[in-house]
Amino acid sequence: MNVAFGVLRMILDLKRIFAGESEKLPFVFEMDLSDTEWSGQYPFISPISVEGSVSAVAGEALLEAKVSFEFSMPCDRCMEEIRERRTSRFSHVLVPRLENEDNDRYISVEGDSVDLDELLRMDILLEIPSKFLCREDCKGLCPSCGKNLNDGPCGCNLHQVDPRLEALRKLID
Repeated sequence: MNVAFGVLRMILDLKRIFAGESEKLPFVFEMDLSDTEWSGQYPFISPISVEGSVSAVAGEALLEAKVSFEFSMPCDRCMEEIRERRTSRFSHVLVPRLENEDNDRYISVEGDSVDLDELLRMDILLEIPSKFLCREDCKGLCPSCGKNLNDGPCGCNLHQVDPRLEALRKLID
């Protein structure tokens, strides 16, 4: 583990894995993504628990990790806070150098070490949905009064005509 600018970082040294001197390198640590912004929010409300291992496989390293975290985001329709616990699994094949630079199945490791914080941060961010709903049939907010329609009807006249379309309504009449 390295410290950069007062922040702990999990840096794994893979020299022994690539050299075949070690078969497995387990790891357990926590990451802090509380300062990571997503859609104008800071959804990571708990540290990210990470556990996994790197295994030697024919001159390459197989990274397998399980991450667990809790996050909170407002529903995109009704603005109610959604609090959810997520667990995800990720795996990557790490190599000391790439023969074919266009191959995205492998991750080249420079200097025989890998920054797990940065690698897993990208995995986690790619895993987060782009739309958050409190439930699939969320009715959202009334466009007139702003009442949460999941709690019942609001009593507003829902047949109000948008003032910009008033001229078209006159044509129908």
